Amino acid sequence: MPPELADLIGQNIALIVLAFVILLAVGRAVRIVPQSEKYVVERFGRLHAVLGPGINFIVPFLDRVAHRISVLERQLPTSRQDAITADNVLVQVETSVFYRIIEPEKTVYRIRDVDAAIATTVAGIVRSEIGTLELDQVQSNRAQLIERIRDSLANIVDDWGIEVTRAEILDVNLDEATRAAMLQQLNAERARRAQVTEAEGRRRAVELAADGDLYAAEQQSKAKRLLADAEAYATAAIATAIRDGGIEAAQYQVAMRQVEVLAEVGKGQGKQTVIVPASAVEALGDAFRMLRGTK
Repeated sequence: MPPELADLIGQNIALIVLAFVILLAVGRAVRIVPQSEKYVVERFGRLHAVLGPGINFIVPFLDRVAHRISVLERQLPTSRQDAITADNVLVQVETSVFYRIIEPEKTVYRIRDVDAAIATTVAGIVRSEIGTLELDQVQSNRAQLIERIRDSLANIVDDWGIEVTRAEILDVNLDEATRAAMLQQLNAERARRAQVTEAEGRRRAVELAADGDLYAAEQQSKAKRLLADAEAYATAAIATAIRDGGIEAAQYQVAMRQVEVLAEVGKGQGKQTVIVPASAVEALGDAFRMLRGTK
């Protein structure tokens, strides 16, 4: 080192040390916190402040960043715990919990192992809640069960500065004996539903057949009523004719009826012999005579 540079450093050593101390103090006083973290600052070993994201200033050599806490959402490893339902069925429940730290000062100074504490709490709550429900209720009301577990867990971990964002029941497993019994019950229920459906079908078929018979009877009744009305009308017309035309009108009606009957007999198939009574021939002659007499 040249003598001139050594003399310069020797004369300004105090300034150099002061500048170094200032730079060091500024470096220790300024803290840039990432968006995903919070810093816990201690002063003489006691909690002093919690630094949020951005530029922060602390007192150098007095304050120190004791903990860097991530505020990102975390997921606990999937855990399995045994539980007994209200109807004494042993089930194995798989759960998963998501949480985030919102108050690092509570998390740091009130609990040592957050994940283990939450996992133990979840296991106790799951056993307690499932113990109040029967197996069918556990299977059918899973959404309500999850909500109850999440609410109970949130009330407990609030003292640790933690927010439970989600609590999920992934699966409810049964032992082989219970599974076989449930399968047998399910098959019996399906058979019962099939029998009920078949009985309903037969009952509906009988109802439809009865409705068809009733409709046919009603139509036949209407036809007979119309025929009776027509015969009544014809009878009334004949009675009127007899009243107005005398006995000749009645004889004419009888003669025409005999002619119609003979015409129907003559329409038969094949060769046949029709025996016409003498009275019929006379009636036919009378009808023609009456017809000429009316002209």
